[in-house]
Amino acid sequence: MARPRILVVGAGFAGVECVRRLERGLIPGEAEIALVAPFSYQLYLPLLPQVAAGVLTPQSVAISLRRSQKHRTRIIPGGAIGVDPQAKICVIRKITDEIVYEPYDYIVLSPGSITRTFDIPGLLDHGRGMKTLAEAAYVRDHVIAQLDLADASHDEQERASRLQFVVVGGGYAGTETAACLQRLTSSAIKRYPRLDPELIKWHLIDIAPKLMPELGDKLGSSALEVLRARGIEVSLGVSVAEATAETVTFTDGRVLPCRTLIWTAGVAASPLVATFDAETVRGRLAVTAEMSLPGFDGIFALGDCAAVPDLSKGDGAVCPPTAQHAMRQGRRAADNLIATLRNQPLKPYVHKDLGLVVDLGGKDAVSKPLGIEMHGIAAQAVARGYHWSALRTNVAKARVMTNWVLNAVAGDDFVRTGFQSRNPAKLRDFEYTDAYLTPAQVREHTAALHTGT
Repeated sequence: MARPRILVVGAGFAGVECVRRLERGLIPGEAEIALVAPFSYQLYLPLLPQVAAGVLTPQSVAISLRRSQKHRTRIIPGGAIGVDPQAKICVIRKITDEIVYEPYDYIVLSPGSITRTFDIPGLLDHGRGMKTLAEAAYVRDHVIAQLDLADASHDEQERASRLQFVVVGGGYAGTETAACLQRLTSSAIKRYPRLDPELIKWHLIDIAPKLMPELGDKLGSSALEVLRARGIEVSLGVSVAEATAETVTFTDGRVLPCRTLIWTAGVAASPLVATFDAETVRGRLAVTAEMSLPGFDGIFALGDCAAVPDLSKGDGAVCPPTAQHAMRQGRRAADNLIATLRNQPLKPYVHKDLGLVVDLGGKDAVSKPLGIEMHGIAAQAVARGYHWSALRTNVAKARVMTNWVLNAVAGDDFVRTGFQSRNPAKLRDFEYTDAYLTPAQVREHTAALHTGT
């Protein structure tokens, strides 16, 4: 009898934890496991702003998938671009652009999310994200390049536009990005004696009336005070109306000379969820508390792409797209998949949120572990301690700790690597949002496969 084929899509927190649990929980020979991932690493996404700021090296937050001691999982280097639940086939575009078809008996959908964008003129052409390792490296190069070009310029208007930076999004990603990159430019300006430090201006804007409302009024206000004390202009109730190569227009009418627009205004579920017809909740797959997809045989969905019921809150709440939920969902989904193979009952996912941490760089942070509100050095210790302990391998922990110590002692060299230096990279270039198939295209692919054409 052929062994059941398990296909896990995505190597984020949910997918990797699921694979690790499957490798440990399955008896050798009980099932075949394959993982679809464009890169052979798991990205520790919460530390990306520190990569952009040069506090951490990219390798520090790219945790190898091949350090597993079990080595039962076959890694397919590519991205899933369509799923046919009837044929039980996943359409995959490999990193060579070759299209392959992976049959499965059980599929775990954990492709994560993409940057949420809106129909704003110029946004997709001139905005930069903070969702991938390549984006963080690109943003760092771009920001330092603006200092270099401003220093070399004799045009005051050019200098002004190159030294104004706009970050959109008052959530964790946007707040940490603005805070960390502002520290980068504040430190770097000392190496540019021809530039007036007063010319460097950072703007953080968000359409919401409060900064990081999940933290509560007190901690949100503390974070706001820290940012404004550093000279970051925070504008709430404001968004972007238009972006060009040299200006950003706000919805309140202001027009800023600016060549750096970093867009972190939320996330949306991976477009993979729209490649087959299934019920969604605000774009996320509507799954049961056991993370199975109703009406579909052998499909589990979790992480950012799934609206997993939050049983700890009740009243129809769904789990937020955070790392702590994704990791725990991955483990529970693996346990439920193993239980399915063994004809055992499934268990629902239940987890009470342990709190939130926001690293603002240096000695500044705000944290809310187990509901306890903290700020300053104590909050920074909690934030970094949480991230450090959440890293999956001892090698990653050693790299991150070494980077933190080295940066604290020696600082930064503000070096540009030349990444994409002559290519004006766009949001879709990093997140490949135009690569996915429609449900009809998926069916065409799988039908051709069955007819042998």
